[in-house]
Amino acid sequence: MKKVKGLQKRWLRNTLSIVLALVLLCVTALSVTVAAYYYSNMQAGMEAKARASTSFFETYIGKSYNEYYQSCAKFTQTFEAKDVMELQFINTNYRIVASSYGPLSTKATVTSDITEAIETKEISSFTGENPATGERILAVSSPLIYSNGEVIGVLRYVTSLSRVDRQIMVFSLIVVLVGMLILLIVYISGRYYLKSILVPVSEITATAKRIAAGGYGVQIQRQFDDEIGELADTINDMSNKISRSEKMQSEFVSSVSHELRTPLTAISGWSETLLSAGGSVDSAEAKRGLNIILRESKRLTGMVEELLEFTRMQDGRFTLNVALSDIRAEFEDTVFMYGSRLKQENIELIYLENDEEIPEIPCDTARMRQVFLNILDNAAKHGGEGGKITAEMCCEEGFVVVRIRDFGPGIPEEELPLVKKKFYKGTSKARGSGIGLAVCEEIVTMHNGSLELSNAEGGGTLVTIRLPISEQ
Repeated sequence: MKKVKGLQKRWLRNTLSIVLALVLLCVTALSVTVAAYYYSNMQAGMEAKARASTSFFETYIGKSYNEYYQSCAKFTQTFEAKDVMELQFINTNYRIVASSYGPLSTKATVTSDITEAIETKEISSFTGENPATGERILAVSSPLIYSNGEVIGVLRYVTSLSRVDRQIMVFSLIVVLVGMLILLIVYISGRYYLKSILVPVSEITATAKRIAAGGYGVQIQRQFDDEIGELADTINDMSNKISRSEKMQSEFVSSVSHELRTPLTAISGWSETLLSAGGSVDSAEAKRGLNIILRESKRLTGMVEELLEFTRMQDGRFTLNVALSDIRAEFEDTVFMYGSRLKQENIELIYLENDEEIPEIPCDTARMRQVFLNILDNAAKHGGEGGKITAEMCCEEGFVVVRIRDFGPGIPEEELPLVKKKFYKGTSKARGSGIGLAVCEEIVTMHNGSLELSNAEGGGTLVTIRLPISEQ
């Protein structure tokens, strides 16, 4: 499932993040565009209205101040749009002469539009907060110019932007909701599309792992007539070919092992006969040669037995005869028997005794003795140069634990996960078939136990076997 999660995360990071960024960009652009459109239209309308009103007053301004002020008051009283905006007449002292909100003679709140209209004699606008109330407003001021060219005041329209801002906010909210809906649709459709890919891919991955773990011949059900279907067919074909190859290899190894067994038995038997004949072998050199023949034939016989055990594992004929057994006695007998043999090779096998009580456990004693011998033999072959091997047995957390350690060079860290694989020998120059540990692990696993290899502190290899005290 890690792969699936990784692909989903990648899709979320790449595709969905891009869609999200595009949606946010569109929402922002639309909101800004609509706001600009509303504000510019309002401003243009108010400026046009201000120009028209200013032209209307030109004739009155040209007569007298009294007529001008009377016209201002009259115009503000008859102003029809007073519900949406305020009409103000402001003199050059910034006092409101007349207002559509009532007769006023107060100081006007000075904003930039008033000052610019007086100074530049041009229509000017202002958008922002009213300094007096804090309300957002749009104001347009048009200069009132007397006949002698003197600015005697401004005609000013002021409207609140709260309603427009509210409309823009509602529009923006609708756009955001539409954007979120689009994002949700993209997410759901993307998840559905991903699921249509990831589910079969995860099934193919699981099957491929089973094949890698040794489940040769396992088939994937083809569900799609596309690239995924082709991938399933390819893996199925690979699985079948590996299965046939493994079967041929197993049959070949089994056949050759059986064929080798007979001549090796004859060679060993006749070597022992000639050596035991005494006088029939005259020279010391001939006796030495017979001893070499006998030793090597026994080594080959051991390898053949390992190969036969391996083929039994492969085709399911590898079985256990489990009974309640004194595992400590079996282990000690194996250690003491093998220790005398190692003395001839100048290797000391030290049994670390303890007073801990080791209960009887259900196991196949012959198979477990095979495991102990194989591990001790490996320790002698690969770590014998250390001149010492230690062996111990104890109980830990419901398990009988066996530890066998050599004091050789150890195993390279990169090879530790591989040494238990069949036919793997790594960089070791020691002779052997490379399947002894694979057979040992299979035996221990069939006992519901575990076999672990690690590099011991101070050098050497440590093999740890854990066997459950009771059946699991």
